[in-house]
Amino acid sequence: MGSDLRRRTAASAVHTAEFIASSARLAELHECSVLLRRTRMRAEEIVDEARALLAEAERLGDADRILSLRGQVEQARQAYSKVLTAYVTICRRITEERQAILQAQMEEDRRAGLSGVA
Repeated sequence: MGSDLRRRTAASAVHTAEFIASSARLAELHECSVLLRRTRMRAEEIVDEARALLAEAERLGDADRILSLRGQVEQARQAYSKVLTAYVTICRRITEERQAILQAQMEEDRRAGLSGVA
């Protein structure tokens, strides 16, 4: 009986430690997503600004500037694409981490004898 209680207490401590680590990872992922969201928004603004400058150069018929700005628009679009990919990846990772936390909690509840039925 005593060893069974110790085993459950140890398992509970491990579960608590895993929950704390998962929660910390989730918090860090949220911080990253906030930063990437701001970066994504700024990258989008830069692409829009570059496009507007290109449109102006095209309207004025400035061939040298058009050539230069086309390259800058493409660079801005590529950078935006990278930021967007990173943002989507972080959002996916947040979802996966939440799912893992919920699954671990449900498993712990099952081991504790809770059925989930009210």
